Amino acid sequence: MNTPLQFLITAQDAKSKARTGRLTLSHGEVDTPAFMAVGTQATVKTLAPEDLSTAGCQIILANAYHLSLRPGDEVIAKLGGLHRFMGWDGPILTDSGGYQLFSLAPLARISDEGIDFQSHLDGARMMLTPERAVRIQENLGPDIAMVLDEPLGFPHTRDEAGQALARTTLWAQRANEAHTREGQALFGIVQGGGFEELRAQSARELLEIDFPGYAVGGLCLGETKVETESLLDAATDVLPLDKPRYVMGMGTPADLIRGVRKGADMFDCVMPTRHARRGNLFSWNGRLSIKNAMHAEAPGPIDPDCGCYTCRKGYSRAYLRHLFQAGETLGQRLMTIHNLYFYQDLLARAREEINRGCFSSWAEEQLAGPLGRDPEGPPGGGGGWRRDRSGRIVSGVSARE
Repeated sequence: MNTPLQFLITAQDAKSKARTGRLTLSHGEVDTPAFMAVGTQATVKTLAPEDLSTAGCQIILANAYHLSLRPGDEVIAKLGGLHRFMGWDGPILTDSGGYQLFSLAPLARISDEGIDFQSHLDGARMMLTPERAVRIQENLGPDIAMVLDEPLGFPHTRDEAGQALARTTLWAQRANEAHTREGQALFGIVQGGGFEELRAQSARELLEIDFPGYAVGGLCLGETKVETESLLDAATDVLPLDKPRYVMGMGTPADLIRGVRKGADMFDCVMPTRHARRGNLFSWNGRLSIKNAMHAEAPGPIDPDCGCYTCRKGYSRAYLRHLFQAGETLGQRLMTIHNLYFYQDLLARAREEINRGCFSSWAEEQLAGPLGRDPEGPPGGGGGWRRDRSGRIVSGVSARE
């Protein structure tokens, strides 16, 4: 099937896998490396589409599983598709629902047929097959749809990773056969758990299906940062150079820099938006908490050098702290705009350094500075998590907004 997706690599770093590119989709162009704001329920929480544009977002993400439950993918199709439904005319990517196998594990049963979910809304059961995941996303009409996959939390055995890999490949084949919508690109997802050789195997198997783009899933789910990099390396060593690579669920500003260094072109994570609603703000000087009493009378903006709407308008940290303490939605909105702008600015600077031929030294400088020292919470910035004695995150992660 012919798709309008085009991907042009515009520069390549000489000392790493980092590259810049331009991704052309049905609803516009995206400069890569790119960060996608997470709008699970067809909205990035607290923001209007105009706010997203102001923050520099070129592409956003929504979740097909959640939208199929409420309001229903057929309802959205009748109303003109997801772009018209949410008033966003730029590119959209939808996740298929495979991650909910992990985040909603107590409500899901898996087999080769698909994932049997119990709705977290009303308890009704739903069998999400690879074909149904495709049909839902064809109804929604995003520019990029994702195949159904099986991610694993850490730790796990090699046998468990091998079984999940085999099922993910089987589902990718079925999804590809079911996909018929013109103007929409379907991406495959590399799995393989915590084993480099299985990651490479998964990538090779997906290449035989020949998707227009590829994601690397099942990362930032409890492994160490060193493991994340080696597993991503194993996948990008095999994935084709001329197609976009999307790393799902990455994470902190340092994660993005490391991911770009390993050849990733697209990222998403709830961290900037969720942290903003909790009063945690990102800047080139590191993370700050607006809840801290030191900001109670601070007259200056979050970052005087920041170009976001919130900082340019001169909203003081004292005012933002007041809004947060008072539970006012405006504070969440202004801080979310700032955090998303920072993430967009981070990748814009990464693109600039790649184009200048200076990315590797810039990346080392950033990772050795405040961004690299940023205290790291659980994947996705979620709660309800715990670590075992080795320091691994082993349960309770949620990336749902």
